[in-house]
Amino acid sequence: MTKLSVNINKIATLRNSRGGDVPNLLQVAKDVQKFGAEGVTVHPRPDERHIRYQDARDLSSVVYTEYNIEGNPQHNFIDLVLECKPTQVTLVPDAIGALTSNAGWDTIKNQAYLKEVIAEFKRNNIRTSIFVDPIIEMVEGAKETGTDRIELYTESFAHEYGLGNEKGVEPYVKAAIKANELNLGINAGHDLSLDNIKFFKDNIPGLLEVSIGHALISEALYLGLENTVNMYLQRLK
Repeated sequence: MTKLSVNINKIATLRNSRGGDVPNLLQVAKDVQKFGAEGVTVHPRPDERHIRYQDARDLSSVVYTEYNIEGNPQHNFIDLVLECKPTQVTLVPDAIGALTSNAGWDTIKNQAYLKEVIAEFKRNNIRTSIFVDPIIEMVEGAKETGTDRIELYTESFAHEYGLGNEKGVEPYVKAAIKANELNLGINAGHDLSLDNIKFFKDNIPGLLEVSIGHALISEALYLGLENTVNMYLQRLK
């Protein structure tokens, strides 16, 4: 069964819109785990517009499943991860001020840098994953960095699937096959939803984990958080 990690950035966005502590981020993290999610993901950005660095620290004592911190490995982010010691760090090449993640790493151009950062995390017993597009050369480049896993950036798949084009999954299948050949673990995330998650999971060999935030929280407005988490778990079986 593919594991579900719930990205709770949008809960922090809602909280921050009014100040105070409603909804309570730590309580939501506890709840999604109680409802069956196998992990919690956060993606703090330099402007702290949703997840704050202190949130990441506070969650360290609350997340008892898998704790995944995503972000661009700039100096403050690296220090934060080493302080929090999550289960996994997912490296994402976000530009400062980016609305959301919009591309994977060029694992060839940035290979030396990624090697250095990944080695530091692995020395601290933190599992590493790199955000990549479904391109064979980028998967091969990821292997050379020493990362444990890749996270397939699934926006293109979700867009094509929404248009009725099931062939949009084909580059992801090829990338997953290559990752399996190279003994790289496979995660995935971005724009995955209740509508497309089963098809994606059924077609990607060796899919270990998906990280889902925006769609899951949006769907929960209508379906309820516990029900939504369990609907994802059913589709991922």
